[in-house]
Amino acid sequence: MAPSLPDFADLPVREGLPPGSSWGVWGDDDRLGCLNLLGEERTRAGLSAVVDARVFSLNLELDLPDPPLFGRPAFRHDVSWLAGGAGHDDSLSDWNTQSSSQWDGFRHIRHPLYGFYGGVDDERHGVDVWAARGIVGRAVLCDVGRWREAEGRPIDYAEADPIEPDDVRGALAAGGTQVETGDILLLRTGWLRWYRSLDAAGRTALRTGHRAPGLRPGTATAAMLWDLHIAALAADNPAVEVWPPGATLAPDKRDAVRADPERCHEAFVHFSLLALLGLPLGELFDLDALADAVAADGRSACLLTSAPLRLRHGVASPANALAIR
Repeated sequence: MAPSLPDFADLPVREGLPPGSSWGVWGDDDRLGCLNLLGEERTRAGLSAVVDARVFSLNLELDLPDPPLFGRPAFRHDVSWLAGGAGHDDSLSDWNTQSSSQWDGFRHIRHPLYGFYGGVDDERHGVDVWAARGIVGRAVLCDVGRWREAEGRPIDYAEADPIEPDDVRGALAAGGTQVETGDILLLRTGWLRWYRSLDAAGRTALRTGHRAPGLRPGTATAAMLWDLHIAALAADNPAVEVWPPGATLAPDKRDAVRADPERCHEAFVHFSLLALLGLPLGELFDLDALADAVAADGRSACLLTSAPLRLRHGVASPANALAIR
């Protein structure tokens, strides 16, 4: 499949489709997007990366961040007794599937002009489509946080500090990492390690109106990620890209970008990555222990497994992700 994938500069694949979109690359009724790149070959590639069979959970505790970010409600966990006191049941209330380590599904973001990924009707998308096949393949770690620190440009975790495409390329090159078509890219910024260092007051201050580092929005980022031909991207920060949207734009350009739907990706690249390119995005993946292991022995590749919830028409799902190396 690799030779048939167009470069970003050659998208779309035919007239009449949105500019900068991968629509039509995998057919006209596609609901998998870049996950189409996963298959037996990529599973075998992931298995071949396993050396000592160490397993790393990439999942935060369900109740972290605490309090939840973006003003989302905190869930309630109730444990009840079974009849006769034989054991327990438990239930969750007000549980948001995007509160902890999670995948953004294609229902999460609608492009203001072109709609949801592939032009597929909203109600026909859902993480259950991904769950039916699972997410299994070779993953590679890009520790841009550690690389920026070594370069003398540490990431400012309390600000909307942009990570440039050249930062990603530089971190990959420094690690000797060769990204293969169909890989899952794990992007470590170091945000979670910083978050864990905060006291309760510091965490509470992030509940609403917080600022966070991440990929710089815009065409250059979308092109860089597409041209890597990865199957998915997962990061350890709240939104993969900088937060809030538009934070990297000059003040005199923000109103113009917000008023022009064709330029919405310049403020929030989710519009390009999810709705136009069909690239699944993982957020708040717990990558610190894996990154420490990679830093110790230099092996950036691993087998990644992830089982999204088989939630019909689901917008998002917990990651349920493991890395085996």
